[in-house]
Amino acid sequence: MSRHRGQRRSSRLDDRLEALNEARELAEGVLPAEALSAVYGVLDRAASRRSLSREHTVVGFFGATGSGKSSLFNAVLGERIATAAATRPTTDEPLAAVWGAEGSGPLLDWLGVARRHLAPPVEGFADERSGIILLDLPDFDSTVREHRETVERLVGMVDVLVWVLDPQKYADDALHAGFLAPLAGRDAVTLAVLNQTDRLGAEDLPDVLASLRSLLDAEGLEGVDIVPASALTGHGVGAVRGAVRRVAAGNQAAAARLAAEVTAAARTLAAASGDGTPAGASPGSVRRLADQLSAAANVPLVVEAVRVHTRREAAARTGWPLIRWVRKVGRDPLARLGLTRTGGTPSASRTSLPPPSPAERARTDAAVRGFADAASEGAPGPWRALIRSAAREGRDRLSDALDLAVAGTDLGARRRAWWWGLANAVQWLALVTAVGGLVWLGALAGLGFLQLPVPETPRVEGWPVPTLLIVAGIVTGLALSVLLAPFAALSARRRAAKARRRLTEAVRSVAQREVVDPVREAIGRHARFVSALEDARG
Repeated sequence: MSRHRGQRRSSRLDDRLEALNEARELAEGVLPAEALSAVYGVLDRAASRRSLSREHTVVGFFGATGSGKSSLFNAVLGERIATAAATRPTTDEPLAAVWGAEGSGPLLDWLGVARRHLAPPVEGFADERSGIILLDLPDFDSTVREHRETVERLVGMVDVLVWVLDPQKYADDALHAGFLAPLAGRDAVTLAVLNQTDRLGAEDLPDVLASLRSLLDAEGLEGVDIVPASALTGHGVGAVRGAVRRVAAGNQAAAARLAAEVTAAARTLAAASGDGTPAGASPGSVRRLADQLSAAANVPLVVEAVRVHTRREAAARTGWPLIRWVRKVGRDPLARLGLTRTGGTPSASRTSLPPPSPAERARTDAAVRGFADAASEGAPGPWRALIRSAAREGRDRLSDALDLAVAGTDLGARRRAWWWGLANAVQWLALVTAVGGLVWLGALAGLGFLQLPVPETPRVEGWPVPTLLIVAGIVTGLALSVLLAPFAALSARRRAAKARRRLTEAVRSVAQREVVDPVREAIGRHARFVSALEDARG
């Protein structure tokens, strides 16, 4: 493999590892800890392996007691350094045969292999430039717990796995269920060697190989090569060397193994997550939520209070001045709700709106739950729980947030319509006119009472002007009050409608901040998780 091709492969692996880590971070607190822990283990091993020698390929020989694993290891090596026996485990700790000692030390330290042997060149297989490290490992079925733990640890750390099987125990369930089946997807860096073929007749070997092939295929290891060999007779040892050399060629086995690990880890996360896509927060569902929360926030009550307040204020400023006090009887509904402060600058104070009753709280909870259910429809189980949880967290803050939103909404309580001032001026002019007439008549009456000369009173069509002034002032004031009442009612309705729009917008902002945005963030988190998984799978 060329250097440039190797660099491209390394870069792709970098991207996939980064994507896998992103998926793991996004899944924190959502997927089971066991799945996340397994993925973290892959990431940790990948980081450690890639920081060590990339010029070496570590090949581990795994097998059961009596499979001839150590004998085959010696045969491939070309010299006897591993202790072999047929009936009991003889490999107490890993043994390394190294071609290319330079740079291998830190790698073997990380693997935890203390016993090391500098192997002589083997023609056609390995020399100092090959960078191949063969490991003879303890038996995976050893009765010694430490031996099995060593095998389980190194299964996830070596670059190439060579499983040495024998005709008697090649179908052992402990081997297949415990070790081979979990290696699905790692075909490119896994070899199966059927050792001790000298114990089989020529007519039996094809059947055993076919049986082993079917077992591996059933476990998702269709691409694993099966090499028949006999360490005792030397038959097939060359084929084993050739298979190992092909896998280790170009020093890309480690990258291939890590790529397979990343794929398997991504599948683990995908399986834990499940399939499905959430429906999302549609505009219609957001609007329904806002409408339901508006009712819970007593928006209709506040709107009606704005209407009554505006009509009172209009009547108090445009009505007949002498009877305006009647309009002041009773407390202003906005003042009763603690909302008269809401003018040009929003208030951060709480209102005096009645606290939500248990029934109203239940309606609020139902509204939030309904919104979350609709938004999470179709999502996989763990992510649906996350979406609902995001909505519930905001629900607990809704009561105070809605109250503050209402209190902070400019209801226009201090604004006055332009025509109020004009009508007020006319009313006061009419009142002054009437009072002027009264004063005039009073003056005339006073002069008569004091037996003083009374000047002649001007008349219009036979009516005394002072009397006309009084009648004109009173009639004008009262008529104006009657005529302006519909306009006051219309102004009150318009201001109430404007207040409704502003309150609805304020409630929608609260719903957006406390419920909709967290739900959309949870949905977006799932989308980013799915995208990261796709990238991790390559």
